[in-house]
Amino acid sequence: MAGAAASAALALLAAGAAAQDKPGPWEAGAYSFSDELGGFRITGASGKGTKDDPIVIQEEILSASPVTMVIRTIKPIRTFDYSGLYASGFLHMRLEVLNNSKLPWIEFEFELQEQLGRASIFGDGLSFDQRRTDGTNIWSESFSEHSRAFEPYDRLLFRNGKIDHLDTGSFNFFVTDFTPRWEFYLVQDPRIPSS
Repeated sequence: MAGAAASAALALLAAGAAAQDKPGPWEAGAYSFSDELGGFRITGASGKGTKDDPIVIQEEILSASPVTMVIRTIKPIRTFDYSGLYASGFLHMRLEVLNNSKLPWIEFEFELQEQLGRASIFGDGLSFDQRRTDGTNIWSESFSEHSRAFEPYDRLLFRNGKIDHLDTGSFNFFVTDFTPRWEFYLVQDPRIPSS
């Protein structure tokens, strides 16, 4: 009996340790951020999502293949509320991405999707600050250039830089959604040298 009780206690401890390794969605501001679709791990989240207090996501990408973050609102939607207390459709973000792919990344692309696996179109209102042409809300310490593509996608490509294996790169951008939804997706696609 004592051996069975000890085995049960060890199993409970192991289950608790496994639960801590996968904490589920991370919450910051009015949103949750999930790595549930696999290929990467979110290791931290903080901030409100405002310009002065952006949401900062720390993550580790395990390959050079595209991965998708699921973003959900956890507070009521209140369009054009800039306090960071509500999901407003305006979200300043900073991603700090650890390259654990064993390959260098020479470009990095983000794509917003309102429906998983489907290109975002102009009418859905979701974009990387499409109404501004200057791109002042977009930058990276790891890449010196960026470009945005709208229609039929909402994509943001960082280039002219590099993130080596086990180095961390950072990306700053502003997501706008003039018809806010409860759930949307951020596809992240690190690019490796072709030869």
